[in-house]
Amino acid sequence: MHRVVLVTGVARPLGGMLAERLRDDPSVDSVIGVDVVAPMVPLEGVDFVRADIRNPVIAKVIAEARVDSVVHLNVQSRAGRGAGGAAMKEVNVIGTMQLLAACQKSRSVTKLVVKSSTAVYGASPKDPALFTEELAPHAPPRSGFGKDSAEVEGYVRGFGRRRADVTTTVLRFASLLGPQLETPLSAYFELPVVPTVLGFDPRLQFLHPDDALDCLVHAAVGDYPGTFNVAGPA
Repeated sequence: MHRVVLVTGVARPLGGMLAERLRDDPSVDSVIGVDVVAPMVPLEGVDFVRADIRNPVIAKVIAEARVDSVVHLNVQSRAGRGAGGAAMKEVNVIGTMQLLAACQKSRSVTKLVVKSSTAVYGASPKDPALFTEELAPHAPPRSGFGKDSAEVEGYVRGFGRRRADVTTTVLRFASLLGPQLETPLSAYFELPVVPTVLGFDPRLQFLHPDDALDCLVHAAVGDYPGTFNVAGPA
């Protein structure tokens, strides 16, 4: 089988690194990277397509390349420079809806991997210290990235019901922390003085980018339907 993998969000570090990992995987024949801007460092051996997943043109990209596996990384935890929360939500939610619509119409897509976040669990003090995939939060997030991720997962579940023939994998990543990645938490830890709340020990888990990439490749080249939490040891 000729395996063609499409990766969204390749202009960001994680997306670019994943595209290169998949390019080097012997089970993958070709990789297509999609983003609205070109990666700062050219991805050799990866076919880059400048496209906005909020636009229905993404369906044409999938159809013409006969993509069989889609890895959706373009769910952002922070807005781009000069953009606000509304713009981030549009990329996260509307972009995902358009991508899922394109996958639903496609005759070639057989696998979908979506990067989500443990932010879907919120941060209620009534919640347990550790969540399993079967648990629901007492107070789901009402705004921001957590709410966006929860909405994205809802649309992905709907897609899974409509296209039961597609292997659908949702990976809930803990906060990524490592070199080359700029995240809200990395910016917090880079402050000259890191503020904390007196008398409160926050429940934090992190995930190294290398482990996240290993998990994404594993899901992209294998068959692992379902939703999975991905985090380092508590």
